[in-house]
Amino acid sequence: MGNDGTTRPGTPRGCERIAYVVGFAENSTYSDVYGGGGAIVGLDCHLIRPVDRPSDTLIVFMHPVGGGMYLPMVRGLARAGHHVLWANSRYRGADYALIMEKVACDLGEAIVDAKERLGYERIVLAGWSGGGSLSMWYQALAEAGQGISDTAAGDPYVVDGARMPAADAIMMLASHVSRHQIFTEWIDPSIHDESKPRERDPELDLYNAANPNQPPYSADFLATFRAAQIARNRRITAWVEDELAAIRASANPNKEFAFTVHGTMADPRWLDPTIEPSERVPGVCYLGDPEVVNDGPVGLARFSTLRSWLSQWGYDTARCDAVASGGRISIPALVVGNTADDACTPSHTQRLYDGIGHDRKRLHIVEGATHYYTGPNGHTHLQEAIGAIDGFLDDYLPA
Repeated sequence: MGNDGTTRPGTPRGCERIAYVVGFAENSTYSDVYGGGGAIVGLDCHLIRPVDRPSDTLIVFMHPVGGGMYLPMVRGLARAGHHVLWANSRYRGADYALIMEKVACDLGEAIVDAKERLGYERIVLAGWSGGGSLSMWYQALAEAGQGISDTAAGDPYVVDGARMPAADAIMMLASHVSRHQIFTEWIDPSIHDESKPRERDPELDLYNAANPNQPPYSADFLATFRAAQIARNRRITAWVEDELAAIRASANPNKEFAFTVHGTMADPRWLDPTIEPSERVPGVCYLGDPEVVNDGPVGLARFSTLRSWLSQWGYDTARCDAVASGGRISIPALVVGNTADDACTPSHTQRLYDGIGHDRKRLHIVEGATHYYTGPNGHTHLQEAIGAIDGFLDDYLPA
């Protein structure tokens, strides 16, 4: 038995964990996930719920690529009496060909199944980390009722609005504003030539000891650095669009091209704690040493494809954005931020809250909490966050 009262393999005592697959067919010219064929999609799902406490309300998590079936938050909510679903997208663990429009489709199918087959009447979207912008964008699309007609790359991709039911409340938990925004805040602008990633501008290279710009960074340097990050993202996007145009003009317009992006963890905030001051540890990001992560295999967008870049990482082309979507939702919203978060810094939490265009919203900050509620006080921090969730749901979705 674990310290949090769970029994192996991570199901809270008094709860049941039901693993199942949501399967559906769609027309596709090619498969962008490993195995299964392009026409069949399977979503691995875990339903965790108390065995003796029925409910008509389901808290639904989905992350574009991460699998969080055993996250402390997911287990903690079930232990507190909630029915919780973690639904993996079709891209679980591999985002190199990920299309955000298809992820939104996956979330809709998981919700349709939960309502029609499992009988849940009320849905609470829970956006954890990168799932926050997905949940907010999904809700904006669902409330518009128009479904999806194409991808960010312009490929036809039709999802009926009836397959994207709107939720009844939404929660942003340790979330960032979007994958393309946070990625651009992390990308290394010292790389000017994608074909020569080892050649770096020393005055923009955060990890070069000879760089005259050292923490605490000046406002002028930060402005130059941020502008250079956006410029690099746009250079890659321009190259992607040219490559895709050439493919579409070829004999096989459905072809793709895979490529590598070096230098994707160079955010000055990891080295300079005076930028967006918080309780995060300097020199550390949620994946470890940022200098190592910058060129390591687990960095965001390290491996990509043309269509995925435009849908997922392109600063001007990606559509899934929580702030842009916040003004288009009408349901009650909760934003929970953590002051020692080493992935989603304070400005993201505030931007999420400010972007919601109505007053049925609530902001809760957990002092000292990390991104995953780890550390010696992690359990206490988790209980505080769950208490804020309980209060929010009691006020806006009473039983």
